[in-house]
Amino acid sequence: MTSTTGAVCPHCGWPDAEPFQVVSRHTTAAGRTVWARCGCGSLQVRVVDGCGTRVVSRSRPASL
Repeated sequence: MTSTTGAVCPHCGWPDAEPFQVVSRHTTAAGRTVWARCGCGSLQVRVVDGCGTRVVSRSRPASL
């Protein structure tokens, strides 16, 4: 998955372009929604469409 922003996780610095674990994928009318987990455990909602991939929501890291 290629990020169009080149951004990294604000919690741990993991690159958004390299999700640690894909939790689920759902096809929508506009493209796809991908739920992914970062290396720190933060859950991310990504939108994949004709413009590329964007992280549109992100949780805090998972606590141990």
